[in-house]
Amino acid sequence: MSKDIKIKKGLDIKLVGEAEKSVEQAIISNFCTIRPEDFHGVIPKLVAKEGASLKAGEVIFYDKSNEAVQFVSPVSGTVIEVLRGPKRRIDAVKIQADKEQSYKDYGKFNMNSDAETTKAHLLASGCWPFIKQRPYDVIANPEKSPKAIFISGYATAPLAADLDFVLQGKEAQLQAAISALAKLTEGQVHVSVGSNNSPLANMSDATIHKVSGPHPAGNVGTHINKIDPVNKGEVVWTVSAQDLVIIGELLLTGKFNAERIVALAGSSVKKPRYFKTKIGSEVATMVYDNGVDKDGNDRIISGNVLSGKQLKPDGSLGYYDNLISVIPEGDDYEFFGWNKPVFNKISTSRALTFSWLNPKKKYDLNTNTNGEHRAFVTTGTYEQVFPLDIYPMQILKACMYEDLDEMEALGMYEVAPEDFALTEFVCVSKQPHQDIIRKGLDLMLKEIG
Repeated sequence: MSKDIKIKKGLDIKLVGEAEKSVEQAIISNFCTIRPEDFHGVIPKLVAKEGASLKAGEVIFYDKSNEAVQFVSPVSGTVIEVLRGPKRRIDAVKIQADKEQSYKDYGKFNMNSDAETTKAHLLASGCWPFIKQRPYDVIANPEKSPKAIFISGYATAPLAADLDFVLQGKEAQLQAAISALAKLTEGQVHVSVGSNNSPLANMSDATIHKVSGPHPAGNVGTHINKIDPVNKGEVVWTVSAQDLVIIGELLLTGKFNAERIVALAGSSVKKPRYFKTKIGSEVATMVYDNGVDKDGNDRIISGNVLSGKQLKPDGSLGYYDNLISVIPEGDDYEFFGWNKPVFNKISTSRALTFSWLNPKKKYDLNTNTNGEHRAFVTTGTYEQVFPLDIYPMQILKACMYEDLDEMEALGMYEVAPEDFALTEFVCVSKQPHQDIIRKGLDLMLKEIG
């Protein structure tokens, strides 16, 4: 059964450098790095010490506050370094990968098993971190049952990987994962697709929704708001489409295969295309060996340009990311840039800007914010690009002055930082919206739980 969701508010940011639909095997990375900062709110308790030998799928660390939630190695190899920060906080675990990969065998899963057996298998095999929850946008609490599960098979962020393309041929794994997840909720598994050609469009044990409209039409937060909003005391789970493939393969074969098809995109990439690699692999093997100038003044981002994380040249692919964006660093400034017509930038305003005349034009943008941080200015631009039935300005201010009652009343339970990436992009006050929302969610998690 298909149910359409049409989004009218939003903004498509069309950038130069979209990845061509061809896949290459990335040069095999010698090192794999897992960073606990990718798992917000998790305090890691190390299991694999320096010098330990691991198979792919063996436990590296677990969550100190919930020992059942385990994090496993994407590759087989040797732990060569545990990087620590203040108070001996674990910042990263670096693994030197074996030339020949070996896998821990979790055994082929019986798909007729009940919910508790399914949950226990996902926890033991390290697949649980792929399941996140709203409220708070953190790894799901296995002790709470969700009222629904949401999966987005439609990516609308700038330069995003085409999920219809990267999921081709993975129907069996997708179906196995969806059928297993369907047992863990009394409600429905909602799958959103952009077209009927999506590999997810014909899944059973799920309700299929066809989504259309500008970004953030593909964000799972948009689908939750339009289909089944989260109220106080309720929980919904979310899983990304490519993570379903890893879960499904583990259920069908018993192997934790952390393979990802990653888009390398952006105006600084000479030949943007897709690469087959693994979670946590070094990005340098894809970026600098494939057309990006080592001496260029570029920014490497794991994820999309709106909500991704900046990487150093020796950085590694984020645990949940399937996109590496490379765009010019915006550390140059225009003389009287605020006081002349603008033809080469995107703007929602029509004051001396002309991007609205050519909505299909692709732009070569850099990271310059074109202004400095200042007090909030009420302009009404947030509402033009924010499709959720929430007041964006008011909820941001409630987070800043830490009014928990007002945050609850305004709908804080169903939002995540990425839902405010566009309002941050169009903000004339240059306020860090995503950071404000993240701090607000952390406060609610601490005070309300």
